[in-house]
Amino acid sequence: MNHKYLILYIIAGTLALIMAIYRAITSYPNLNTGQIALNAVVSLFFFYLAYKTYHEKKDKELM
Repeated sequence: MNHKYLILYIIAGTLALIMAIYRAITSYPNLNTGQIALNAVVSLFFFYLAYKTYHEKKDKELM
């Protein structure tokens, strides 16, 4: 992973998490769990990429 993308991954993960929360709040009585779950999974994926990028940058070890 390239450590140049760490900030980009964090921003993308945060935006996806905000979208999941926004969709849950705006459609509260009739929750669309598919869209909320998809946004949450995308958010977790970007946070995972940020973690892997940071970890590799920190100690140069392949996991």
